[in-house]
Amino acid sequence: MTYSSAVSRESVRIAFLVAALNDIDLMAADIGNAYLNASTQEKVYITTGPEEGPEEGRVALVVRALYGLKSSGAMWRAHFAATLRDLGFHSCLADPDVWLHPACCTASH
Repeated sequence: MTYSSAVSRESVRIAFLVAALNDIDLMAADIGNAYLNASTQEKVYITTGPEEGPEEGRVALVVRALYGLKSSGAMWRAHFAATLRDLGFHSCLADPDVWLHPACCTASH
């Protein structure tokens, strides 16, 4: 799998509208080096460079998704989705990149 989806512009606009109408706080995050949090399923070997000092020129197996690998985006999304599910979030049927937590979706008034 080489595809990693992204939330649609329409979903973002709807989320802002619903939040504004219901006085709900929205949260967003940018995760630095995100791909490194996901494992890769394919075997990728590299030759180490000069930044590895005495290990330069050795063959190494890459075990984490890296920017530039075709499957990295999809592996990151799968890792992130599993983490959100573990935290009790559910993916929206209309846009799978919109995540809702049941505690935030119940009427409080």
